[in-house]
Amino acid sequence: MFEMFIFFCLWSLPGVFGVDAVQSVSVTEGESVTLNVTDIQINDEIEWRFGQILIAEINKKNYKSTFYDDNADGRFRDRLKLDQTGSLIITNTRTTDSGLYIVYSSTRNTLLNTFNLTVFAPLPVPVLGIYCPKNSSSSSQQNCSLVCSVENVGHVTLSWYKGNSLLSSISVSDLSRSLSLHLECLDDSYSCVVNNPIRNQTQHLDLSQITCSDCRCCGSTEAVIRLVLAVLLGMLVGVILALLVSGCRPRNLLQKKNVRERAMDRDLTYADVLE
Repeated sequence: MFEMFIFFCLWSLPGVFGVDAVQSVSVTEGESVTLNVTDIQINDEIEWRFGQILIAEINKKNYKSTFYDDNADGRFRDRLKLDQTGSLIITNTRTTDSGLYIVYSSTRNTLLNTFNLTVFAPLPVPVLGIYCPKNSSSSSQQNCSLVCSVENVGHVTLSWYKGNSLLSSISVSDLSRSLSLHLECLDDSYSCVVNNPIRNQTQHLDLSQITCSDCRCCGSTEAVIRLVLAVLLGMLVGVILALLVSGCRPRNLLQKKNVRERAMDRDLTYADVLE
């Protein structure tokens, strides 16, 4: 066991046993992938391993292939092929196929290639909707948010864009988590994108197709109109107050004039009349 541990440690070092580097390969679940082997000789007997588990062999001299379907918990049953070059083909890939693949020449006792395969789950299209807290009302639109969400995805990034500009994003590696990003309801220039290293799915915001049950989506045009109306209303209130103030002043002057005239008619002083 210790010797096997040392052997696998040496495999990870560049240049050992003819291997320059581990090759990273990515594919979406359900697709086929080919792991191409190099430096094959005519008399080579080639072994393919998933980690330390033997899964396939081929004799280059007579092209006889053998598959060990019951190994690796039977996960590769009826899904492995070997072409004449000795390259391994995995059909109908699954996320459980992710891992380290090693091809080895038992004839020459030489490691030929090492592959790190990552199988990504298919990306769902993001779902857009409206979120309103329970304590919000139809009048408190600022408490309502536009939500972009995806479920049961792993090794992805979920992002909000305005045009081509990134606004916010969140990443997760756990396949069982749900992701959501909140954005204030504004206009149609926004889009939500979920992506992994090889794929992406985009959902563009269309306010006309979103049902706002607890609050209204406030578009940019409506926001401008409401702002203008608020300014006009403020100006109107100011004009009314100014008219009221200016109307009160002549009325007070007229009242004082009438009091003086009455005092003169009765030979009374202005102070007497006031008493």
